[in-house]
Amino acid sequence: MQLSPLFILMTSGPKASMAVEADANISLASFSKEDAGFHLSGTVTEPATATEPEMTYKVAISFDRCKITSVTCGCGNKDIFYCAHVVALSLYRIRKPDQVKLRLPISETLFQMNRDQLQKFVQYLITAHHTEVLPTAQKLADEILSSNSEINQVHGAPDPTAGASIDDENCWHLDEEQVREQVKLFLSQGGYYGSGKQLNSMFAKVREMLRMRDSNGARMLTLITEQFMADSRLALWRQQGTGMTDKCRQLWDELGALWVCVVLNPHCTLEEKACWLRQLRKWGDMDVCPLEDGNYGNELPNITTALTQSSSHRQDSLVRPRRTVFTRAIEGCELHWQDSHLQRIISSDFYISTSFQREGEGLLFNSQGQPLWLEHVPTACARVDALRSHGYPKEALRLTVAIINTLRLQQQRQLEIYKHQKKELLQRGATTITNLESWVGHPLNPIGCLFLTLTEACRVEDENCLEISDAGDSKPPVYQHVPVANSYPEGGESYLSLALEVALMGMGQQRVMPEGLYAQDKVWRNEEQIIVRLQELELDAVLVQTLRKQCILLLEGGPFSGLGEVIHRESVPMHTFAKYLFSALLPHDADLAYKLALRSMRLPVLETTPSGDVTHPHHIVSVVPSRYPRWFTLGHLESQQCELASTMLTAAKGDMLRLRTVLEAIQKNIHSSSLIFKLAQDAFKIATPADNSSDTTLLNVALELGLQVMRMTLSTLNWRRREMVRWLVTCATEVGVRALVSILQSWYTLFTPTEATSIVAATVMSHNTILRLSLDYPQREELASCARTLALQCAMKDPQNCALSALTLCEKDHIAFETAYQIVIDAASTGMTYSQLFTIARYMEHRGYPLRAFKLASLAMTHLNLAYNQDTHPAINDVLWACALSHSLGKNELAAIIPLVVKSVHCATVLSDILRRCTMTAPGLAGIPGRRNSGKLMSTDKAPLRQLLDATISAYINTTHSRLTHISPRHYGEFIEFLSKARETFLLAQDGHIQFAQFIDNLKQIYKGKKKLMLLVRERFG
Repeated sequence: MQLSPLFILMTSGPKASMAVEADANISLASFSKEDAGFHLSGTVTEPATATEPEMTYKVAISFDRCKITSVTCGCGNKDIFYCAHVVALSLYRIRKPDQVKLRLPISETLFQMNRDQLQKFVQYLITAHHTEVLPTAQKLADEILSSNSEINQVHGAPDPTAGASIDDENCWHLDEEQVREQVKLFLSQGGYYGSGKQLNSMFAKVREMLRMRDSNGARMLTLITEQFMADSRLALWRQQGTGMTDKCRQLWDELGALWVCVVLNPHCTLEEKACWLRQLRKWGDMDVCPLEDGNYGNELPNITTALTQSSSHRQDSLVRPRRTVFTRAIEGCELHWQDSHLQRIISSDFYISTSFQREGEGLLFNSQGQPLWLEHVPTACARVDALRSHGYPKEALRLTVAIINTLRLQQQRQLEIYKHQKKELLQRGATTITNLESWVGHPLNPIGCLFLTLTEACRVEDENCLEISDAGDSKPPVYQHVPVANSYPEGGESYLSLALEVALMGMGQQRVMPEGLYAQDKVWRNEEQIIVRLQELELDAVLVQTLRKQCILLLEGGPFSGLGEVIHRESVPMHTFAKYLFSALLPHDADLAYKLALRSMRLPVLETTPSGDVTHPHHIVSVVPSRYPRWFTLGHLESQQCELASTMLTAAKGDMLRLRTVLEAIQKNIHSSSLIFKLAQDAFKIATPADNSSDTTLLNVALELGLQVMRMTLSTLNWRRREMVRWLVTCATEVGVRALVSILQSWYTLFTPTEATSIVAATVMSHNTILRLSLDYPQREELASCARTLALQCAMKDPQNCALSALTLCEKDHIAFETAYQIVIDAASTGMTYSQLFTIARYMEHRGYPLRAFKLASLAMTHLNLAYNQDTHPAINDVLWACALSHSLGKNELAAIIPLVVKSVHCATVLSDILRRCTMTAPGLAGIPGRRNSGKLMSTDKAPLRQLLDATISAYINTTHSRLTHISPRHYGEFIEFLSKARETFLLAQDGHIQFAQFIDNLKQIYKGKKKLMLLVRERFG
């Protein structure tokens, strides 16, 4: 018995050391070349384990022409894979054919029995399995005894051990119900719990089936698609107008691509293709069928459309039919393989022409006589993918070479066209995009397909390539140069160099940014996938030569290249691609590497919108009049631009000329302050390694970038601004004292006054900075002078926020300090709040200037207004401090502050607190030199406390009436306590008890309606 390698792939693998007993029924035709088939049955014993007892299972397998057509096993395993017991029995039959007893089909054995033997056989069979087969046996007996039964209308009887007829279809066993259940389960998990990987594994299984030319491949894909279309989330997404998740979207893309492979099977029948077409149209017509572009109607051309289209077709592109994920497969059904030129290309390595000839309008060969294949590039690549997928790797390789030769010829002609248009395009500074369909991010992944086809031919197969480490990481592939079959020996071309060349051509194609978030996301994701594969190539002399040649062609490619001199405003940026090229080229041709990377730094969509450039084939300009038309991935693109710049900065370390060029490119092309700040930080980090001396050239670049960030964010809100300012001071400190002097002198172009005083100047003047720079006295004085000048300028510009910092910075210079103080006094009456003035007043007291503190506190009091009910106001502590300061200075100062307090404070409890404090100690305890203090306590019957006492009593009376207006019973107790405090204040006056008694009587008269409250008042106060 022979088994396809797919049999091993379709199994879950047998468990260790199973005992197997088996026998087989061989049909009479089984020894012929056709191997008509047989039935294999046996028992498989699974040994006992620490947790499981020994188990024995009955297994039955039907074969037909080297294929397993059905299986049953007593283990009851439900999966799309064969269970371990089926595998064990099959391998036992393969490895030990002599130990499997062969039997004739059961029908032949029955034919040799007489009536008595047949009756005994049936009765013994029923007795042995009476619980299982007795009902069936009775039913069959009834039907046989009935002359009109259906069973008597057919001659003979079925025999499961005899094998199928030679004309019957045969295919590998596939449990369709299990496929449906598995897909439904994975879809219900919504991409979680590894279900996405499981579905991709099923897609890979389909591809493997196609490669083995197993007819179950299309069957399995149909079952998978049916479950995808039955996914309940499709209708939900459509109703809500929301897009599906990226993981789901990728699965649908793979599903569509697989159907393209299936319908392009070069050896499928017309009936099969017609059946697939009907099914695909049915799915595509369903409302819930996902669209190809994810969100919007697609503007991509038909799969069979030629590469170039005339301008007359552009109007038609405005209205295109609905394109679903199956549209390309439906279009693929129109393709065929009967073209004689195509047949010759894929059938021979030596199909060449000795003359440069045309056939009609189509060019068949290039100037070297190598065949060309002029077809829409993604369509041609879909043919390659179909050939690979259906097990025709050599044919796929031949067609790939023809496609690349065609692309080369097109590139050559494009260069010639550009030479004639170059002067006009450079003068205009704009261009159109001729490529209507991007090859990178395309649903059919044409570039990835060609690259894989070529590299597979060059892969060195390791004997242990199937072994995977515990971490699950397979070894990176190893490639070798394999000469191209029909190339000239002196050309030195290999499939590996062609792979590199076609990847560079595809990635360098100038293409318009597609519409929709998913399509744009797919572009950069596909870019990264191709680059990962390119990085697996070890660049030897041959590949470096290919790399240099293609990079030069891309730089000279004009409007056909994304690296040309002039590109369209909405051309897909080349940052990611250029970063790879720069790193790959740098060790071999630094000038070319920098030229290419510097040109790729541009991001035209962020430049000013051009006035007249509306010539590209899409109608986006008129539909979306935005400055950044529908660029959903702009953030990612800008980050890639930043990565490219950072890579160049790192490489240019120590080379001032190159660094200056890179710096200019950054300043010209990067428009995000946060990204420029990131570049500045990167440059600073690279320039100041922990284990080595600093690189001055790169440090200066970091500083210049930091200064640019400061200028960009000076007048805009940025939550990282404080971090940026602190970093810039650190960077300037690392550069040296001249950099610090420079930022101090030009602070107004870089910082706000608050930043300049509180962060910049304060940090520059700190002890740590002085030690870090090892400054001598003249340098310290220069820095201090610049810092004081800055402080005074900031205080003049923004006294509210900078006055205190200015005073602090000018402490050691008398003239500067006096100037700063005068600035505060001048601004106090107009531009400063009481809290700012109180803060500066407290600072003055702390520094030993109590009279100046008193003056500032008095000015602060004029700005304050404390209402009767604001007994928790934050300024209360400042008021109490100001009064305490005045009291400590003497009677005159207290007399000066009390009228201000009376005017500003209307809260009775605060006034009584001030009054109490003033009567507890004698004034003038501060001991101001030159003053005499009496040391006597002050009387509340005389000025200035008499005014304060009257104001306090008045405040209590007014507050009482205010509180009684809206008082509730639950506040009665609190109110009585308030009156008790009021009485204490009243009693400080000589006739206070009389005043309070009159006050209480007045309350009783006015508020006699509040009987309960007045009762409480009488109980407490009489």
